[in-house]
Amino acid sequence: METLRNASVPSAMMGRSGGGIERVDIVVADGRIASISPTAPGPGRNLDGGLVLPAFADIHTHLDKGHIWPRKQNPDGTWLGALNAVATDRDGLWSASDVGRRMDFALRSAYAHGTAAIRTHLDSVLPQHQISWDLFEEVRDNWRGRIELQAVALVDPETLVNPSALDAVARRAKQAGGLMGGSVAVFDRSKQAMLAVVDKAGELGIDLDIHADETGDPAAHALEHLAEAVIETGFTGKVLAGHCCVLTVQDEMTQKRTIEKVARAGIAIVSLPMCNLYLQDRAEGGYRTPIRRGVTLLHEFRAAGVEVAIASDNTRDPFYAYGDLDALEVLREGARILHFDHPQDEAWGWARTVTADAAAIAGFEHRSEIKVGAPADLVLFRARNWTELFARPHSDREVLRGGVKIDTTLPDYRELDDLMEA
Repeated sequence: METLRNASVPSAMMGRSGGGIERVDIVVADGRIASISPTAPGPGRNLDGGLVLPAFADIHTHLDKGHIWPRKQNPDGTWLGALNAVATDRDGLWSASDVGRRMDFALRSAYAHGTAAIRTHLDSVLPQHQISWDLFEEVRDNWRGRIELQAVALVDPETLVNPSALDAVARRAKQAGGLMGGSVAVFDRSKQAMLAVVDKAGELGIDLDIHADETGDPAAHALEHLAEAVIETGFTGKVLAGHCCVLTVQDEMTQKRTIEKVARAGIAIVSLPMCNLYLQDRAEGGYRTPIRRGVTLLHEFRAAGVEVAIASDNTRDPFYAYGDLDALEVLREGARILHFDHPQDEAWGWARTVTADAAAIAGFEHRSEIKVGAPADLVLFRARNWTELFARPHSDREVLRGGVKIDTTLPDYRELDDLMEA
């Protein structure tokens, strides 16, 4: 048994109403939190007011694409440039060995940063769906007890309107206990695609996670069509939509109508602030200063009662040249990009977008809260408040899993050098 004394814990991380930070003592016994009480003198480890957060939940990633940047860069930084670059790399090099090593590298990074649960999208165009899903099942077993893993079948809109291809991919995802997904933006059969994927998910009894409207073209309406499909079919599974960038360039009437439909359909929204900032509003064929951040209307969704989260998205691939699956970085940059940092005491509720709220949306067993009876999966910082936490990257953070300190040494990029020579 160990007592972590004089810890600063945001009330929101303990599932309590109100904002601010509480000074508490946390007793850990048999790998779980045995008690939480107001701090008082006594034996134990004095954290000197250091923040304690629950291990993170990252609900939108692309482990299969990760770390291919050195061999396949984005030629112009645009979304289309990324799409074409990844397709070329996938078709030529994505063997089980290649994808598996890159996945493991990414997961070791996330684990060292303090993440306990990850949902990844898997490129599932035929025949890649067989390679990637077989591999995912192996990786999930290998990481069981360290990182809880979920996967989503990611396909293009043409696959969604192809009944035989959609059925093959969806059944493979169901076989692995996964979700069905797809990426749709400006597509002349967007409503048909959304109805098809919702119907297929209902038929098979699986949940949905859709890339919707990852574009700055106001002609895109995939999110609205997804909401309509859920409402019209009476789909009862869980639905998550990611990106939803186009709302920021649509008129106010369209924004309100779409948000209302999303709320009525019970769809949750995840924004990917770092990746969308990188891709959206980038000029094709030249450079100019971007004026749009690319993130969706997260404040407005939240005000309408929609569940919201933020997540990492891509890491060191043509869709995002940077990133390391560090959910603290996502939260730090999200606060700046999305402006959920004031008033700062109340802003701690937004920190649940990479912890408890994200975990609940995904349905993880890892609940990402600091509560009596919960696993002592904790991240300890020397920082004592919001501004200290977000002023530095905190490479000196301490990660406890089951109350035991883990090795937080990050893997060396040189491990992947031979893959980059392919």
